[in-house]
Amino acid sequence: MVHPTTVLAEIDQQFPESLDRLFELLRFPSVGTDPAHHKDCLATANWLVGQLKGMGFTAGLRKTTGQPLVLGQYAPPGGKKLPHILFYGHYDVQPADPLELWTSPPFEPQIRKGKRGQDAIFARGAADDKGQLMTFLEASRSWLKVHGSLPFRLTVMIEGDEEGDASHIDTFLKTHAREFPVDAVFICDTGMWDAKTPGIDTRLRGCMGIEFTVTGPRIDLHSGLYGGPVQNPIKVVSRIIAAIHDKRGRIAIPGFYDGVKPIPAKLRKAWAGLKFPAKKFLGDVGLSVPAGEQGYSALEQMWARPTAEVNGIHGGYRGVGSKTVLPSEATAKLTFRLVEGQDPRKIRAGFKAFVKARLPKDCKVRFDDSGGNSSGIAVSEDTPWIKAARAALKAEFDREAVLMGAGYSIPVVESFKKYLKVDSLLTGFGLPDDNAHSPDEKYDVASFRRGTRAWARIFAQFAGK
Repeated sequence: MVHPTTVLAEIDQQFPESLDRLFELLRFPSVGTDPAHHKDCLATANWLVGQLKGMGFTAGLRKTTGQPLVLGQYAPPGGKKLPHILFYGHYDVQPADPLELWTSPPFEPQIRKGKRGQDAIFARGAADDKGQLMTFLEASRSWLKVHGSLPFRLTVMIEGDEEGDASHIDTFLKTHAREFPVDAVFICDTGMWDAKTPGIDTRLRGCMGIEFTVTGPRIDLHSGLYGGPVQNPIKVVSRIIAAIHDKRGRIAIPGFYDGVKPIPAKLRKAWAGLKFPAKKFLGDVGLSVPAGEQGYSALEQMWARPTAEVNGIHGGYRGVGSKTVLPSEATAKLTFRLVEGQDPRKIRAGFKAFVKARLPKDCKVRFDDSGGNSSGIAVSEDTPWIKAARAALKAEFDREAVLMGAGYSIPVVESFKKYLKVDSLLTGFGLPDDNAHSPDEKYDVASFRRGTRAWARIFAQFAGK
């Protein structure tokens, strides 16, 4: 291993320029899901191509079924025997609405104090994922300036549809998998355990979304004339939703837990040792009483247990004042967070059967299956990539990295595993208070600087071997 002292010094010395480049990127309103921002997404992608070319990469845009994909390649001289790494990130961001809740304009980045008194970069995309992906690119820039070449072959892949439709990158990888004979994927779209302790995600829950609409009478009806003998679709939907969980918080859909493995005792003990502050976690969002599946801690529920959640329910009159009406139909939107071993397609079929079995004779149901279909992922904790990252993160933060689970989904991790046959190293520098997807999104200046330094230390693990 080459000691990265000179690279770390270069990162610190030119950090103001790194901030300037990040600010340039943050000014692009690259909302990938909004057609009105397609030109902004294209401009963002071209800016990234320019940055990669300026660092010595072969780079350009590739067409997808969605936003353009940024693709960069770096091949060190005589590097055929070196490991081939693929770095993945995304340049698209969530919509900034509601704008009135931002302290400063979402696409005019500024540094000001966060709630902990720390310097933070406030802008949409600061943490998710522009600040994160720039830690890797800035580490690469400094390493190249000091050493002239990287200690591995590198493919950089930055997409513009992560916040919307995962099928675009999945289709691209399925079609072009042979172009990417890589040894591992590095992803910086995750977080630390806390502001002082780094983390590596080894578990991700998948997500299966579904919507169902129950129809009763052919039109909305006067509740005084028809109330009583007529089936009310809102009542039907409510009864179905109420039946999904039993009194212990377990999901009552037949076959739902097929393939779910018990949490190993050693892992449960390790997680208990983290002393996750569940009461504070709930208190921060105005709650106090733990809910969820009994017999599992809050951390275990989020990291290793599947869930069924109702994201929305509507039907009937929703205007100002009252309207005495029996609605013709009612709709519920649900997402199921799935763990390794569960088949989202079987869960979808099982839920449909569950709904139909509880449907009254005079009612009909239709389903909307457009809500995604990703599986849960578990990565072996003893891969050489994780070992290298753990050593590097400890050197930078002077603390052992926590091997964490994550309740959210990153569907592309499943796509990389399925088509490229490789595992992903998931290490990022976001924090729980970054307000990703919310107004006043921010990324700590320390997260940006130390994240960049941490990647340089990871690079050093591959150098001199």
